[in-house]
Amino acid sequence: MKNTVLSLLMLGVLAACSLDKDPLSEYSEVILGRTDEDGDRIRFENRGEVLAQYESMYNRFRDRQEHWYLDYLLINEARADNAYAGTTGAEVVPFENNSLNAGNSVISRDWNNYMADMAHATQIIENIDLVPDPGFSQSERAQWKAEAKIFRAMIMLDMARLWGNFPVITKVPEDITSENITEVWPAYFPPQSSQEEAFLQIVEDLKAAIPHAPAAGSDKTRLTKAVARSLLAKAYAEKPIQDYAKVIEYSDAVINDGFSLVEDYSMLFGMNEAVTDIMARNTSESIFETHFYTGSGNWVSWMFGRDLLNWDTQFSWAKWVTPSRDLISAFQAEGDDIRYSESIVYYEAGWSNYYPADNYPFMFKMRSANNSIIRLRLADIMLLKAEALAWTGDLNGAADIVDQIRARVNLSPLPASVRGSQDQMIDAVLHERRLELAFEGQRLFDLIRNNKLQEVMNTINQRDSGRLPQVRPFDENSELLPIPQTVLDANSNLIQNPGY
Repeated sequence: MKNTVLSLLMLGVLAACSLDKDPLSEYSEVILGRTDEDGDRIRFENRGEVLAQYESMYNRFRDRQEHWYLDYLLINEARADNAYAGTTGAEVVPFENNSLNAGNSVISRDWNNYMADMAHATQIIENIDLVPDPGFSQSERAQWKAEAKIFRAMIMLDMARLWGNFPVITKVPEDITSENITEVWPAYFPPQSSQEEAFLQIVEDLKAAIPHAPAAGSDKTRLTKAVARSLLAKAYAEKPIQDYAKVIEYSDAVINDGFSLVEDYSMLFGMNEAVTDIMARNTSESIFETHFYTGSGNWVSWMFGRDLLNWDTQFSWAKWVTPSRDLISAFQAEGDDIRYSESIVYYEAGWSNYYPADNYPFMFKMRSANNSIIRLRLADIMLLKAEALAWTGDLNGAADIVDQIRARVNLSPLPASVRGSQDQMIDAVLHERRLELAFEGQRLFDLIRNNKLQEVMNTINQRDSGRLPQVRPFDENSELLPIPQTVLDANSNLIQNPGY
């Protein structure tokens, strides 16, 4: 019973949909280790068992990208003005037309998977120092624990921005016995933490991780000090703990940590000349990415378009995250040919949901099963700093950063009139972030963070003739997703977000 309760309730493995690639099973985490003579649970008995959990944590980026990449892009791009849902499926259309409810299967699987991720990291954090293995060095324990804290903070940052209020899991409940069931049982039904409390825990985890996390190096797949600093910059940019001085401080720390913009924007997402592999991994601009190779490729690639390594595979059905006319117009009005061609591609398709089938646009930043998922890169952090500078009145400092980003793709500097207006400068930064980071899961958060969601989305049907009509207007409650009904049914201590 205790194994079932922990797996189904604490980890939130309550529902899945037909698109689940790897159904969750957390039983190994529950039964790992042994019980000592006093009846206390030893979760990990030796370094090897911790190593398995530690490596499994990193494998979650590769093997369970459905929630933190596929659905993450759907939510951030189609719920904003960058994309349409892409298909007519009942699970994705509500993100485009603002008709979400607590029964949405995408939201349910994402909540469950994020909670499982959080619990996975917490197992390491809470138990690694208790492992009775004298050969397991303190320095290695400290580093792995730091990486697990960065992982947990990354997961919580997504959850805090998507749902706001959720149970922050920082302690694994004790095993249930007949003697302690009354005392321990409530721990399996945790209450929500507030959005501010979640952000404070994110900051606490990241600051604690920095001293012991590995330094940034050539392998960008590791959770390093630079990743922690990047996430701190992002966390401090958000409303509940917004502190622009901290955003600038941590952005500067990342910028000065040895990263640099690649000269050629196509290096970030492009294929080699022979179209047998991607152009580059671990570029100077990448802060954190997940790698995929031939034979163990990224299956999510065929959810967005063609796999250029296998031209016809999985191309008989409509794809998710279809580029919007509004985004295409933004690229064209700017004359931004380089980023336009790297972000959007046109093929002949077998469907015409949003465009004529003979000239159908697709998201192009995941163009093969070998493409890396780049979750953090320098341009994002630089423009986040520019945003903070604009809000604090350093308009020239903000403009200098924007001009540097624009120069890489052969665009002219911002005009003097923009440098002289705070409102125009903020809009210019957001516009640059939109074009630079299209289809990288930033747009919705950018609009919410800068109080632009209602302004942009409640006028989108007037600007974009191809977008589905909104079922209801966006309001302040639209900034958060509904908490899944299955989760509310299982835990009476949780309260639905307003508006749902």
